[in-house]
Amino acid sequence: MTDYRSHRFRSADGRLDLFARDYPGTDSAARPLLLIHALTRNSADFEPLIDWLGGRYRLVVPDVRGRGLSDRDPEPAHYNPAVYAEDMFALMDDLGIDSAGLIGTSMGGLIAMAMAAMDRGRSRDLPPRVGPVIMNDVGAHLEPDALARIAGYVGKSTVFANWDEAAAGCRAVNGPVFPDFTDTDWMEFARRTCRETAEGVAYDYDPAIAVPIEAENESGNGEVDLWPVWRAMDGLPVLVVRGVMSGLLSAATVAEMECTHEGPFASVDVPLRGHTPLLNEPAARKAIETFLTEHYPV
Repeated sequence: MTDYRSHRFRSADGRLDLFARDYPGTDSAARPLLLIHALTRNSADFEPLIDWLGGRYRLVVPDVRGRGLSDRDPEPAHYNPAVYAEDMFALMDDLGIDSAGLIGTSMGGLIAMAMAAMDRGRSRDLPPRVGPVIMNDVGAHLEPDALARIAGYVGKSTVFANWDEAAAGCRAVNGPVFPDFTDTDWMEFARRTCRETAEGVAYDYDPAIAVPIEAENESGNGEVDLWPVWRAMDGLPVLVVRGVMSGLLSAATVAEMECTHEGPFASVDVPLRGHTPLLNEPAARKAIETFLTEHYPV
């Protein structure tokens, strides 16, 4: 396991104490990559990728507010991609990182899109802060059925008696996503996704992250038009990684993203994966290696 430095920083609004892993590259001048996890995950979610990619780049991997070692937000309305994006810029500022490439899984990809849009809105006299973007199983249109499925399990305050039960619980929710996982794989997944508490083993996030999702569903605004945000990414090199069995991101959406993007674009379908790939799969590795070599070389 690649070693990292623990880094604590203040949220953009100054209200919360947040956490990030900082994996230094073998070269002190290594180019930074900011890795942003999915909705119910945390910084540990990228461990399979880091074990392969670590060393060549400086990898900065935050626990988004409400997850992992970051503070829970007493105002659930702040659990949204725009606020998260501001926190990511605050992290970059705190570490003295002027610009970074981004890798975002699911929600992390939405945060990356928000960051690109915010960066585009800055003065043209300022250098860009967002470099090439890798989006893991997320895009400019999200399938409503998959969103409803996610809304159905997020925020449930499940407590497992032990790690075996936690692994079984993770399998129950994510089994179709990883059909080739072994018992060992599920235990490793649970260890990255859950934490020990006084009551038992629980998912490592604030159940209140579900509140904004429930509010969107109740208002009938479950479908959000992300195409304007996607167009704000024009000019940036983008790689879209898609699980071939993904219910959230369709092949048709990826094709339309390619047609409408003004800039370098690549995509890859990862076999035997739904929403979302771990990014250590051979197909994902090859695509990431090719993309970074061309657009963000060390």
